[in-house]
Amino acid sequence: MSRSRAAALCAVIVAGACLPCACGRAREEERRRVASDVGRTRSAPEVPWELVYEHEVDGNVDLYLVPAVGGPPRRLTTHPREDIHARWMPDGRRIIFTSNRTVNPQLWELSIDGGEPRPLRRNRGGESQPDPSPDGRRLAFLSDHEGPQRLLVMDFASGAVTELVRHGENTIFGNPHWSPDGSRIAFSSNHRIGHQIYYVDVATREVHRVSPVASGGCEPRFTRDGRRVSYVSRAHLRPTSRLVERDLETGEERVLVDWPALNYDLAYSPDGAEIAFASDITGEFALYRQRLSDGQAWRVTFGGGPARYPDYRPVPAGR
Repeated sequence: MSRSRAAALCAVIVAGACLPCACGRAREEERRRVASDVGRTRSAPEVPWELVYEHEVDGNVDLYLVPAVGGPPRRLTTHPREDIHARWMPDGRRIIFTSNRTVNPQLWELSIDGGEPRPLRRNRGGESQPDPSPDGRRLAFLSDHEGPQRLLVMDFASGAVTELVRHGENTIFGNPHWSPDGSRIAFSSNHRIGHQIYYVDVATREVHRVSPVASGGCEPRFTRDGRRVSYVSRAHLRPTSRLVERDLETGEERVLVDWPALNYDLAYSPDGAEIAFASDITGEFALYRQRLSDGQAWRVTFGGGPARYPDYRPVPAGR
């Protein structure tokens, strides 16, 4: 799935309306205020984490590595086709990502220590949005090879693939993510009632809906304790999106980011103390960090071209 197509899927089901001129002026003033507040915060606290992310420069999308506190990024891929949706393996030395360097989107693995990426699978379908299991033994991903798009899991050792969820001929899935204990996988799907957040029990293949029908969502992520799922909440035609967190037991919702902008691509730090995400609060997507205890945010990436889809390296820098 292309980045633009995935982003478009986040516009789901109905929102209230307001007078466009008044709302537009107020929203623009609020955008400037938030961007100014974040911009004035120069001294981000030191943390040992790094972020892999995708960055578009001169029309080419490649993968980069940057300290979470900010600084010069390190370019990881240089192919003229798109390299996107990077996720870390648990060892913190390899990343799995999607690339259309062989025309159709396929899954690739890259060592950050150097060398060329290697394909994980080769077929004529489109396969994308990989997420390694917490123990590094399995890989969840989306595929339309030999059928409609569905959620699959591959065993790294044997290469055997299991189909977990199939929702019908015209269904589009998005962003699978494993729970910390490896028992569930969260994902989004436009099956039946707009794009919604679900999770599937890996052992039983039983599917549960997480998001409210009236608002839907995309880009789910389990919290580090596995008790909640965060996702992007954006109602139909709304010019902004929120990052929210929903308790799986109580259904209670907590808003994490409600900037007057498009806010996407949430990821939790390894210690669960902060999140990274992408926002176009300044007019172009850049990466930000936000401390969960008090909501304090810092900008991470600078420079021309949108930056998207951060993922925290699971081990401290230098290991």
